[in-house]
Amino acid sequence: MRRADRTTLERHQPMTADPRTTTDEGAARAEQVTAEQTAVDTRYARLDDLRRRTAAELAAVRRSETTGTHQNRSERDSFAALHEGRLAQLDAVEDRLVFGRLDLSDGETRYVGRLGLADEAQQRLLVDWRAPASEPFYQATAARPAGVARRRHLALRGRSVQGLEDDVLDADGLAARGLEALGGEGALMAALGAQRTGRMGDIVATIQAEQDAIIRSDAKGVLVVQGGPGTGKTAVALHRAAYLLYAHRDRLARSGVLVVGPSPVFLRYIEQVLPSLGESGVLTSTAGQLFPGVDARAADRPAVARLKGDERWLEVLSRAVAARQRVPAGPQRLDVEGTTVVLQPRAVARARERARATGQPHLEARSGFVRDLLLHLADLVARAQGTRLEPEDRPGVVADLRGSRDVRVALNLAWMPMTPQKLVGDLLTRPHRLAEAASGLFSAEEQALLVRGAEDPWTVDDVPLLDEAAELLGEDETGAAAQGAREEARRRDEALSLAREVLDSGAGETAVEGFTASAEDLAARQSDLGGPTLTVAERAAGDRTWVFGHVVVDEAQELSPMMWRLLVRRCPSRSMTVVGDLAQTRSAAGASVWAEVLDPFAEGRWRLEELTVNYRTPRQVMDAAAAVLALTGAPGRTPTSVREGEGPPTLTEVPAGGDARAEALRGVVADEARRAAGLGPSPDATTSALEGARGADVDGVRVHSVRLRGLVAHEEVLLGGPGEQLTIRHDSFDRESFMPGVLLAVRRVADHLGLVVGLEHLMDLDG
Repeated sequence: MRRADRTTLERHQPMTADPRTTTDEGAARAEQVTAEQTAVDTRYARLDDLRRRTAAELAAVRRSETTGTHQNRSERDSFAALHEGRLAQLDAVEDRLVFGRLDLSDGETRYVGRLGLADEAQQRLLVDWRAPASEPFYQATAARPAGVARRRHLALRGRSVQGLEDDVLDADGLAARGLEALGGEGALMAALGAQRTGRMGDIVATIQAEQDAIIRSDAKGVLVVQGGPGTGKTAVALHRAAYLLYAHRDRLARSGVLVVGPSPVFLRYIEQVLPSLGESGVLTSTAGQLFPGVDARAADRPAVARLKGDERWLEVLSRAVAARQRVPAGPQRLDVEGTTVVLQPRAVARARERARATGQPHLEARSGFVRDLLLHLADLVARAQGTRLEPEDRPGVVADLRGSRDVRVALNLAWMPMTPQKLVGDLLTRPHRLAEAASGLFSAEEQALLVRGAEDPWTVDDVPLLDEAAELLGEDETGAAAQGAREEARRRDEALSLAREVLDSGAGETAVEGFTASAEDLAARQSDLGGPTLTVAERAAGDRTWVFGHVVVDEAQELSPMMWRLLVRRCPSRSMTVVGDLAQTRSAAGASVWAEVLDPFAEGRWRLEELTVNYRTPRQVMDAAAAVLALTGAPGRTPTSVREGEGPPTLTEVPAGGDARAEALRGVVADEARRAAGLGPSPDATTSALEGARGADVDGVRVHSVRLRGLVAHEEVLLGGPGEQLTIRHDSFDRESFMPGVLLAVRRVADHLGLVVGLEHLMDLDG
């Protein structure tokens, strides 16, 4: 492989940077955070006041004595229930009471939150996110700003403002109000907007049009958002999710939205960018958490991941289930309360044939199988005792049969009770089980790759296998879990019925500021069983069969065919927003062409929208990335980068190991530390993104070093830039594209990229 284009890589040189710009930015941000904290404090104070008043009203109602008719007592109870519901609502919005701000071009400012609040003079303090006045917060785009100059997201921890994120929708309107954008996408777009002449004006228009088309695209079918590093595809997809939640809130509030990300880091990012998503029954999950009760974080080797993602597993699992439905080799003598009966193989075969003919999953069909054999055995017991079994006597005999250890063992061996974990675990840890089910499907070499130790944890690629196994096994209708689900449904129905009675009594006519009482609200907040019911997201998290109204998937190019089957089961309507970049596919089981993974379940029902402008990563860094992508033959086109950085990426060669390598790395770190001097610490979000990092201080700058996993040894990437701490970093969220010996992690680069390459890999660049 030849050396990457020399115009895009330069030898590392120590450099310094003027810290004044970043210092000014830090001061401006701190000032804005302080101002927003004051606004948030005002709204929490009003919330506390309403809580005190509502609690006092509730206490007064409870102290009041009623005389006379049942209707008088019912009215008192109705008012008490309504006040209890209101107090529960006020308590429920403690977390993230305020999460947004709209600065309109006409001079008005609106704060958006989880309920509506007004002060004593009835001046609006907070707009309920569901109210029409909040619509621009979810539906405005740069192409259609709807009178919004700036949209600001507030990140709260408790009652403390932790961060701000701005979206600039009308740069002229923002300037006219004397406001500015701080941080993230908004600041970058504002910087571009300030240069809206000639080519830059065309670029800004392109970005706005592309984002608008994605955000407002119809909810039906699968929307694929394809975009390279720095195009903002993830943020746009999440804004689309917020748009859909607002536009279809009645439906989605009931069914929920599933957001699947590549790592817990990504899920924390969602909460920072769009905290309002948490209000609407949104379940965030990694791929390893999509099977209830399992939190898989381990990763398989590429060869194993490719095999586990293969749809040959459909037949393997089907065979494994069928192997648990067995006819005994010969007659079985069974003792039933001192009476001996003989169960013949042909009787078991007939019962198995009838159970399989129902087409039901294994555990559900088992109920019929067991019932048939118990009735057959009951006749055998009566015959052995020389009696005729009357219909009224049959339940007693069946109960005796269920209590017989011999009968239980025989029935279980013939139609084995089974969990998904047991079925898949046996296949992966017991070679003879895998050989039995995979013969003619997986070769002996492939089977050897799949087998692992009994104590090894579940991996992410095991999750779709567990889910497929659960589909084949079905639910045990006699089990505690099924009975618990039925009891929970009964409780919800009773709570809803009581809530309707309360409102029908007329108590709902007395409105408390900021609230509109509904039966569903009261039932959810205060059930008659003494506590609130689970949220939609909480119920969905524990229910594998939950059907979501919409699914958002980030890094979708990494998903295997088996994982796609799992997601389709979660959303049979195929209403999905799929985000990815085929050029960045790292998983051996991932996609290289969208049609290959989407046509099998959504042919003619998916469409592609592509983001073509990289407005975050400097042009020099993207040029280097493009050169590497060209060398590796990656699919797709590299987005056009419109920002200028400090200069070309730097390439530093270090020895392969030992003291010389350590000393060389220390020198690079020291040089970069001096370059970044005065820039100040990075946000916590950057630090939290460095999973498994080791920290050290060099010249007062915090350095995180992370060994790259899954590639050749001795690979390290050095990143630095204004507003960021010096970082040697790697994680699944920031890794974008790679070649042997070099990883270009370009997504978060502010102005400068440094590559640190072991000398043993220079031939990969030079050769």
